[in-house]
Amino acid sequence: MRLKPPIVLVHGGAGSWKSLIKSSGDMESKVAEVVSNAARAGYEVLISGGSAVDGAVEAVKALEDSGILNAGLGSVLDIDGRICMDAGVMDGNSYRAGAVACVTYPKNPVILAKKVLELTDHVLLCCEGADKLARKLGLERHPGPTERAKKLWDEAREKLRRGEKPRDWWKKNWETVKVLGLYDTVGAVALDDQGKLAAAVSTGGISFKLSGRIGDSCIPGAGFYANEQGAAVATGIGETIILSMLSLRAVDFLSLGMSAYLAAKTAISMLEERFGKNTAGLILLSKNGEVSTAMNTEGMPRAVMSKDLKKPLYSLWPNENQL
Repeated sequence: MRLKPPIVLVHGGAGSWKSLIKSSGDMESKVAEVVSNAARAGYEVLISGGSAVDGAVEAVKALEDSGILNAGLGSVLDIDGRICMDAGVMDGNSYRAGAVACVTYPKNPVILAKKVLELTDHVLLCCEGADKLARKLGLERHPGPTERAKKLWDEAREKLRRGEKPRDWWKKNWETVKVLGLYDTVGAVALDDQGKLAAAVSTGGISFKLSGRIGDSCIPGAGFYANEQGAAVATGIGETIILSMLSLRAVDFLSLGMSAYLAAKTAISMLEERFGKNTAGLILLSKNGEVSTAMNTEGMPRAVMSKDLKKPLYSLWPNENQL
């Protein structure tokens, strides 16, 4: 699908959405509202003169603030019952990126990642150093896990205690996470009126991850990437996304002349060939306004807003609403 800029395309995480919706009757309507509002929030920044980076970050901030997706306020808990978040931002015009890993302080890790991009010569800051920067900059502090995140953690722990897990948890953690359905991430790509592209992403990581685990969302080329040809954000099992450099691969396919549709589908197919199904999703936006998504999971909530749409276009399931 090709749209007129400015454009903002967002996602709320690829994963086992059928199971999540079945367990919560109003989950789909809530998620649809959240991702649609996020696309609109990012778009409003762009039509007000903001850059692609500004629009993508604002969209992700809205997703972080929802409290029902695995990022920001809604972040899932690690094995010790703590929140530990990653985020990244990339400016396709300058080839500059900023990212943070294993942060606990900021309410909005994507804002801190943007500060790394704008205020430092670094790409990635982590742990105490990144949290210290957030405090020094006066960023709003994270209030702690939501009741929903605590409930998910307690339920997952109880399942593990009952033996509902592979024999070797850590060697088989990908399979376990797929069963639990707790590996969603949030992200956005944007194209502004100047033809500039950007990508932004944020996540609470995998539920029950080991302390210190870093996923794909803070690694340029893996969880996010943008250049003058396109912008992409990935979601799913971070280890597979890192090992396949999924976002970079999709944008590179655009650079080789593929359509956004084919580039996204080919990148996911290559990852699936190596790591199997139920592993990842991807959103992709080209410099020409081509919008495409791909996934090998049950679903991935996503929404797009552009100059030629009266309201955000929303999808959850594969091949739905041209998204």
